[in-house]
Amino acid sequence: MKLKNYTFLFSLVLIFSLMSFQLPSNVEESFDGKWEVLVKDTPQGNATIPMRFETVDGATKGYFLETPDGEEKAMTSVSIKEGKLTAYFTITGYDVYISLQKIDDDNASGSLMDMFPAEGKRVK
Repeated sequence: MKLKNYTFLFSLVLIFSLMSFQLPSNVEESFDGKWEVLVKDTPQGNATIPMRFETVDGATKGYFLETPDGEEKAMTSVSIKEGKLTAYFTITGYDVYISLQKIDDDNASGSLMDMFPAEGKRVK
């Protein structure tokens, strides 16, 4: 009788363990690709910043263009937690960060420095 109890208990633990196991999420990769990010109401007016994100080996990296005809610059860091992307970079001499939350596959919204509204559109 004791063996049945242990077998039942082991089966129950195994079932709960499998139920709590989640496959890795591809949320990080959902920002991969090119984006046009419009930052509104800055002291210099609205600004569009072309950005690109890529995920390699589970790490997301970001790049941006400071000027439309300039070369791509790497962002200092990019993190994605609970579907929210936060990227740190230096632009026009200022260290800034931008936060974006996806609305759908091709649109995101958020802010620059939690002060200026930002809208992102995926470039196709």
